Amino acid sequence: MKMENTQNEKKGKVWLAGAGPGDGELLTLKTARLMEQADVIVYDALISAEILSRIPDTKEVIYVGKHAGNHPVPQEEINQILVREAKKGKHVLRLKGGDPFVFGRGGEELEAILQEEIPFEVVPGVTSAAAVPAYAGIPVTHRDYASSFHVITGHARKGGKVELDFPALVRLDGTLVFLMGLSSMEFILNGLTEAGMDPDMPAAVLEKGTSAGQRRVTATVTTLKEESDRADIKTPAIIVVGKVCALSARMHWAEDRVLGGRQFLITRPRQSSSSLAGRLRALGAQVIEMPAIRTEPICPNERLKEALEEFGTHAAQEWLVFTSPAGADIFFDRLTELGMDLRSLLVRGAEVRIAAIGSGTAAALRGRGLIPDLVPDVYSAAALGDALAKAAAKDSHITVARAAKGSEELLPPLLAAGLSVDDIPLYRTVYETHPLLQETVRDMLENGEIDAVTFTSASTVRGFTGAVKDADYTKIRAVCIGEQTAAEAAKHGMQIRVSDQASMDAMVEKIVELFGKTR
Repeated sequence: MKMENTQNEKKGKVWLAGAGPGDGELLTLKTARLMEQADVIVYDALISAEILSRIPDTKEVIYVGKHAGNHPVPQEEINQILVREAKKGKHVLRLKGGDPFVFGRGGEELEAILQEEIPFEVVPGVTSAAAVPAYAGIPVTHRDYASSFHVITGHARKGGKVELDFPALVRLDGTLVFLMGLSSMEFILNGLTEAGMDPDMPAAVLEKGTSAGQRRVTATVTTLKEESDRADIKTPAIIVVGKVCALSARMHWAEDRVLGGRQFLITRPRQSSSSLAGRLRALGAQVIEMPAIRTEPICPNERLKEALEEFGTHAAQEWLVFTSPAGADIFFDRLTELGMDLRSLLVRGAEVRIAAIGSGTAAALRGRGLIPDLVPDVYSAAALGDALAKAAAKDSHITVARAAKGSEELLPPLLAAGLSVDDIPLYRTVYETHPLLQETVRDMLENGEIDAVTFTSASTVRGFTGAVKDADYTKIRAVCIGEQTAAEAAKHGMQIRVSDQASMDAMVEKIVELFGKTR
């Protein structure tokens, strides 16, 4: 769906949108929608990998990242990029960390857009000035301690100095929040004390707030620099000064969650990842969704059509076998497209029974109103084949609905038992590459910023290693859904842990067992 733009279709339109301070769940609904709809996304260095993973692979992206002391794309050039892309008739999303108008240079970019008479909108974002202290247990206002809070830049223009009216700041007697002030910390703290601030005034420096890498150091205005250096605090970080900082000792909460401070990479197909991702986020984890595979239905599918038309005519007992939730969904969607429903499969006299490879596939079938007759205890194609060979009546007919290149371990037990089998390809498994995330994820793995990667099939392992090439896989802690998946990960030397059962619940339990905090 195209964004609405009735003002000037030829010139396109620009949206200046805030992406928040890092936690993907602090992204506003409007900005999330614009990420889906924009033609081109212009983003900076403060956009977290979790949020980047939400950008569809089909989008044109332009990186204009700026780090402290490193400005690869000058602000003037960023302004020109926005204007240039909009003049091509594109819908341009300028995605900025925090809020675009809170020291985000959104006003400068808007002036350039206005000068060219390009239509625009501004989408506020959650500012780090309030969110980061909140995640550290610091309320920026409190009736007993601070009736106001003030946001101040600690960053100076290139070649310039930070110019602050320290006596005025001290007289405010409120909470002071300094953004981009880490390099000027000593200057700021000395300025406050020289202007008469109580040397024992509580203060804090907060690194990577709202993210899995969040750290906080609390002290006083006279000791904070020393304590920050001792902790080796890095950017991005903010400085908070005020009585409310003392509350952090008992109000901190983010890092106390079961998976607080942990970050995981999910390789499941995007349509299936939300269940696992949601469970991990609910426990406090930061989650990067980087699907390693996707499914493409085979269409037209004459083999499936013929199999459906003949189903129930082969034997007294016939089985439908599903090896993935995607396969179940595609099968019944195709059935509907052919003008058929379950009654079409049941009226031909055969006893119809259903088998599923694991609990996830069984759940997909239950969502269609079907309860599988057979789900093996072990999640693998071999276990499904063995269990089905034992459960099926003699001379039964088996219809397997699965990927075009399915496991070779499923059919041999069935054929050895003398059962007739139709192996019907429903979809192709396509490996994803994610050029936007490849380098970022590789660096994060190398730096130990990702605690574990989850794999729900051997295909996800192959897709992941194909997308993230030249990585040191031996550093990767892999949480696998079953032994077949684990065997594929083992080929690359990964550190493997296998969930006790083949389900999302069991994978979450394994992750909590390995990485969670005990209460």
